Amino acid sequence: MKFAALAAAVCALALVACSAGKAPPESTAAPAPPPQKTVFDTQFKALQKAKDVQKTVDQQKADLDQKLKDEGG
Repeated sequence: MKFAALAAAVCALALVACSAGKAPPESTAAPAPPPQKTVFDTQFKALQKAKDVQKTVDQQKADLDQKLKDEGG
């Protein structure tokens, strides 16, 4: 019984010691941290590059179609 009371007292003191002090105030002007890098970053970059290339190809096709239409072909 003495051991249980002693263990409870030690746990209570440990919890009280850990909770002392205030947390530092958070600044509202701090920028958000950059996203963490993952193993998929290179795949996402490659996918985005492919989408950008497709947009360029589509734009070139639209320009060529417009030229053909303007020339009467």
